[in-house]
Amino acid sequence: MNKLLDRLHNGEILVADGAMGTMLFERGLESSECPEAFNLTRLDILEDIARLYLEAGADIIQTNTFGGSPLKLASYSLEDEASRINRDAVSAVKRAVSGRAYVSASCGPCGKILKPYGDTDPEAVYESFEIQMQAFAEAGCDVICIETMMDLRELLLALEAAKKMAPGIPVMTTMTYDATPQGFFTIMGDTIEKAARALEEAGADVIGSNCGNGIEDMIRIALEYRKHTSLPLIIQSNAGLPLIENGELVYPETPEFMASMAKELVDAGVSIIGGCCGTGPEHIRAIRNSISVFPEHHK
Repeated sequence: MNKLLDRLHNGEILVADGAMGTMLFERGLESSECPEAFNLTRLDILEDIARLYLEAGADIIQTNTFGGSPLKLASYSLEDEASRINRDAVSAVKRAVSGRAYVSASCGPCGKILKPYGDTDPEAVYESFEIQMQAFAEAGCDVICIETMMDLRELLLALEAAKKMAPGIPVMTTMTYDATPQGFFTIMGDTIEKAARALEEAGADVIGSNCGNGIEDMIRIALEYRKHTSLPLIIQSNAGLPLIENGELVYPETPEFMASMAKELVDAGVSIIGGCCGTGPEHIRAIRNSISVFPEHHK
């Protein structure tokens, strides 16, 4: 396969996959369970999910390693299994896609609040991410995606660890924003402008946003990013904000609706479009179909 960054810099629009958690819950994950524990016992399920997204047309398919840093795994007493959990997850997706899509190693927040606001030392956070990034590199992922970050400081620590432990592997970084009357902010108060400038300076290859918003707010987020960076952008929106119906979480945005808005993301300058919470293969298939009618080199 052509190098991911070359394709982006040539103006190609790529499709990423949808939610991992949603798919795991459908396959028996309990809300109190560690999602990454599947990597120790049910690699067949991870391969199955990857294949479904591949068949839906995704160019980039994530690993089940969002909570795979030792600090995060410690809440389930699985910190000693971190390297295996991350390596085996990458290998599972590689087997499923057989070189037909890029394997994206997912890295989410460590679940701790950094000093001085919380009680966790930045050095401990960095070291935890180092272990995860080393496992990704050893397993041979195509790209690393540091995602759903709400603290720019934590994201920069993870990015630094990726650059050190997995040199030569492109790194995508996404933050999660809340809409306010003053604009978009992370929970820790980071703005899009601040994030865009800091991440570009720190060597991120692709930047953007995932989670926390439906596709209409994500279009606004993408337009704001484009004002402050020339880097390729990635957007993975939720299928809207969840509602409770008959005691169940329901995400209201249909595949057809999200696909109909995908052109606006492309027009906003987004290079990679995928989904987050509430999206599945049917959303990705609809987005793929809507994007394939655009000129390939849309600039």
